[in-house]
Amino acid sequence: MAESGVNPTAAALLGLLHEGPMTGGQLMAAAERRLAPYWSMTRSQVYRELPVLAERGFVRLGKPGPRMSQPYALTASGKRTFSRWLAENPGRDTIRNPIALRMAFGNLHSASQLKSLYASANEYHTEALAQVREQVKNAKRDGETYDASALEFAVAYHRAALSWLKSAPVG
Repeated sequence: MAESGVNPTAAALLGLLHEGPMTGGQLMAAAERRLAPYWSMTRSQVYRELPVLAERGFVRLGKPGPRMSQPYALTASGKRTFSRWLAENPGRDTIRNPIALRMAFGNLHSASQLKSLYASANEYHTEALAQVREQVKNAKRDGETYDASALEFAVAYHRAALSWLKSAPVG
């Protein structure tokens, strides 16, 4: 954990709460909409972090809504903590690609297994690239310059993955 005392998932939640109070489900939807092309968060991570953020005074709980959903609002302390997190060195990227991991053991695969692996990866990256290009277009149209820039990272990632898959050995 960095100087701010929050991990990246907690920081992402604090950042999303700058848009206004949200329930855990709404935060998850906002994370999917804004961050998913380049940053993954699971529902369990979100629901694990929210009580910790509340306990530390970074968010406050609102009145329970339908089905006992509880909105969370960013506090002044949460805003300061998020600002400190933004100013910190982000550290090194963590790369975890399941296709590359399997390719490292490609000599233990059959040629048909590798072809199938590459085909499914190619299909995924092609679809993801189309989706994130649309998100970039919408973000630019809406004047969301920084969102568009972050999404461009995902565009470059999927392009690179597709290029890499073209040169992958098949057996």
